[in-house]
Amino acid sequence: MNLIDPALPIVRGLIDPQGRLVQADDRLSALNDRAGGGVGAPLAVPALARLARLAQRLGVLVSRAVVVAEGEDDIDMWVRAEPTVAGVRLAITGWRPRRPWEAAAAPERLVDFVAAEGSWRFATDASLRLTSLSADALARHGLDMKTLLGQPLTRLFRLEEDAQGVVPMLGALAMRERLVDQPAELRGTGVKLRLSAAPRLDTLGGFAGIEGAVSELAPPAAAPVTSAFAERLDAALRAPLGRIIAHADSIHAQAEGPLRQDYADYAADIASAGRHLLALVDDLVDLQAIERPDFRPAAEAIDLADVARRAAGLLQLRAAERRVRIDKPAADEALPATGEFRRALQIMVNLIGNAVRYSPADAMVWVRAEQEEGRALIVVADQGKGIAIEDQARIFDKFERVDKSEPGGSGLGLYIARRLARAMGGDLTVDSAPGQGARFSFWLPGR
Repeated sequence: MNLIDPALPIVRGLIDPQGRLVQADDRLSALNDRAGGGVGAPLAVPALARLARLAQRLGVLVSRAVVVAEGEDDIDMWVRAEPTVAGVRLAITGWRPRRPWEAAAAPERLVDFVAAEGSWRFATDASLRLTSLSADALARHGLDMKTLLGQPLTRLFRLEEDAQGVVPMLGALAMRERLVDQPAELRGTGVKLRLSAAPRLDTLGGFAGIEGAVSELAPPAAAPVTSAFAERLDAALRAPLGRIIAHADSIHAQAEGPLRQDYADYAADIASAGRHLLALVDDLVDLQAIERPDFRPAAEAIDLADVARRAAGLLQLRAAERRVRIDKPAADEALPATGEFRRALQIMVNLIGNAVRYSPADAMVWVRAEQEEGRALIVVADQGKGIAIEDQARIFDKFERVDKSEPGGSGLGLYIARRLARAMGGDLTVDSAPGQGARFSFWLPGR
């Protein structure tokens, strides 16, 4: 007998800071009991537990559609998770049962169609909000999957008209047909794409979202040149490291249910080590590229203030975990420059990441945009322990760090960043003193 009545009012619950369900209306309590939990124990409904952890970690209200497995049925619900001093308050509306989604009958499997059509993947729910994305592909363009999940499809893609002045995806969605050629642009990057998609239909024929694939029509201008060694290194390590990190993060987040805390912490250590190795792979591949005599970054028209804001956004979660605030340029501030977007973003992520890493708790990192004498200048200043004058030239050398006893990167970040800045016609300098923090200045030619 189904106990769910869609006409009932909002279902509420409270999750304490340790992830335990401490208050719950009857329907939420019953659902949690059937999942093996109970009041006073960790929330046993994985989808709700994940959302609560996300809201608590970000410190902001998170509101999105959630599907919860319930026996042979799924439950559609809209969940608002609001962090408070007492924990995370849940407010659930639209509680509605449905049969689990199944692909509509077709001569060939939908997943095979989508996989054959593109280099990376995406999926949406029935409201065309993004539910899954290829994180590695987004990261290559300076985009963060976490900030895009739950957002409308058009937040990621700018859909373009075809030669006949028609947006093909609109017609395909209206007719519930497959789409094989939707021109689009990856927002904020200028990268041109071709989208393919197939509708997801539930067993009653209702629209349940789309499964899509993305093909990049051409690599960004002046794509990095790599040696055969770098290509082999990248191919051999990136995919397995990505899987290790993803699985370790899933275990740490206890996505499949409660886990002993020491096991969860161990998984976090594995994920951290995997990210360190992946960053080292990136550094070595970049090193191979920038030291080639034919290396030439693209000369694009970019907004350096926007690049700085994007870099700060990518590092916001890391900064919050270290209790460091990032003061970035205002949303309406622009700083026209000439350089390669992806390389400028790489430099800014390195500078702001270093500032966050070496800042004490409750400190501030300032990111300022300035126009001076035909230059577009970004200054990143921190409140760390500073850099002695005799070390300020050395830190831009290959494999050099101020204090090699401290945990950190490979000693290649600033070397690569300065080489990139100079290759784009700009430069990267530092001004610091012990005990007074560090101030890095990155400039490119203005326009």
